[in-house]
Amino acid sequence: MRYDFDERIDRTGSNCEKYDNLKEVFGRDDIIPLWVADTDFRTPDFIMNAIRERASHPVLGYSFRCNYYNDSIRSWLWRRNGWAVDNEWLDFCPGVICGVYYGISSLTSEGDGILIQPPVYPPFARVIGACGRRVVTNPLRLESGGWSVDFDDLARKLPQVKALVLCNPHNPTGKVFTRAELETIGRMCLEHGVAIISDEIHSDLIMSGHRHIHIASLSDDLAANTYTFISPSKTFNMAGLSTAVAVIPSARHRQSYIAGAERIHVSQGNIFGAVALRAAYNNGDEWLDKLRLYIEGNIDYVIARLSGTMPQIKCIKPQGTYLMWLDCRGMGLSHDELVDFFVNKARLGLNSGLDYGREGRLFMRMNVGCPRQTLVEALDRLQEAMARR
Repeated sequence: MRYDFDERIDRTGSNCEKYDNLKEVFGRDDIIPLWVADTDFRTPDFIMNAIRERASHPVLGYSFRCNYYNDSIRSWLWRRNGWAVDNEWLDFCPGVICGVYYGISSLTSEGDGILIQPPVYPPFARVIGACGRRVVTNPLRLESGGWSVDFDDLARKLPQVKALVLCNPHNPTGKVFTRAELETIGRMCLEHGVAIISDEIHSDLIMSGHRHIHIASLSDDLAANTYTFISPSKTFNMAGLSTAVAVIPSARHRQSYIAGAERIHVSQGNIFGAVALRAAYNNGDEWLDKLRLYIEGNIDYVIARLSGTMPQIKCIKPQGTYLMWLDCRGMGLSHDELVDFFVNKARLGLNSGLDYGREGRLFMRMNVGCPRQTLVEALDRLQEAMARR
């Protein structure tokens, strides 16, 4: 079947954070938004049709997630990544960051250290602080071949913490951790009694030549030591339905997680999120395979434009996600000047690298989950602004 990822959809006026909040966030609304991590692609018809069918029923009362809901998740994890999970391991969460919060709250105590690997998704540090825990950092290293884990630093830091929040694929660098890296991280965590909370929300969006491996799938010991969180939200552009999945093999940890979610009464979810997840995981393989090719084409286009006409801006090709981590150190600007350049000179809305930790200074995050023509226009604006400097 043909899917039209070149279609340009007007999202303004739909209470869309990415478009309708431009003035508030950037101070102007005449910019091309390449920031919020959702895509500009149409949510697939097999999802929209399932929602319409359920909406045709005249009652939207309390509902529950039955076995065929879990079956769709289990089948998806096995088909896509070869991970066989048991039905009882699965539970609901309204979003991956909510899951991270529950995980930190149930696995650690106030004042404990929680390790993250910056530059990394900003809510991790905020959630750790909100839980009354301490942020401990193990920054990724940028080398000529890409991003890597500083294992010497990790060995020094693990005795200081009770949990590690793993982001795989990594946001914003696009790194997909290798089996060897995950095995080493997992072994070190087990040796030091450090639990793993793994945000794998981008795990469907893997570029050619790479494969996503769930760290909990590597051994029974790691399964028992890990909370894994996935969601169809990034993949199928349905983040507004607030539906994610917790995979927790340990019965003890799972009961603690469930108790935390029920304590604040968020375990129910919503009817349309459940319907959409089932439709996505039951019918989404072909669509996803084509989406990945399209996104990789976008990534290759951006890298070619930068290297060919704007070599001051560099980017290691992401191995996963639709996010590009632009290294702007060659532009000779301060970070404030860099942000001003993108917003007010190039009229582009990207994420400031400093939001991802001090390691993000002089970097910008670009979302390329959009029709190719949007990127053509964005790179034209950027090139023109560079020429005027």
